[in-house]
Amino acid sequence: MRKLQMKMSMSLDGFVSGPGGSLDWIFKTGDEQSKAMALEQCSAAGLIIMGRKSFEGTASYWPTSTDAFARPMNEIPKAVFTKNGYKGYDPGPDPSPAALSWANARIFEGDLVQGINELKAEEGKPISAIGGAEFMRSLIAARLIDEFYLFIHPVALGSGLRIFDGIEDPLYLNLVDVKVFPKGTTLHIYKL
Repeated sequence: MRKLQMKMSMSLDGFVSGPGGSLDWIFKTGDEQSKAMALEQCSAAGLIIMGRKSFEGTASYWPTSTDAFARPMNEIPKAVFTKNGYKGYDPGPDPSPAALSWANARIFEGDLVQGINELKAEEGKPISAIGGAEFMRSLIAARLIDEFYLFIHPVALGSGLRIFDGIEDPLYLNLVDVKVFPKGTTLHIYKL
């Protein structure tokens, strides 16, 4: 059985995106070492999962990106979870292998818990959950995440979206590692 790992960047006051969905604070407070650690964690995945909104927002970006994250994002198989139906990514008439990796994403439209448990039961490297707050809240509420990789950035945003809002019972996590990076970002790794 493989593990489900969540990777998120958060502000000191617990927001994963700022007012209006802003994410520029991540790049202003990150550094090469924290980016290398995030890349290492991303590259170790056997499957990347995300919600429909994040998938739609990134599927057309990664196939032509020159960012260091493009290789793992394009090579690792993907799955998308949706409540409202989704036809999938159309890579166009002459798709690259990178675009095809997005077009071939598995689509889960049914019960989230059942879909995640199906993926966990498969053989392979860990599953990496990335993307938006709504999807992460659903995974957290259902207690599906085995390991939390929380990059805490040295910035207070005051408002935005959080991933731990709305949980009904306390979520007790075991801290297994902390890494500190040159510009003050820390990585806290927790297990459920």
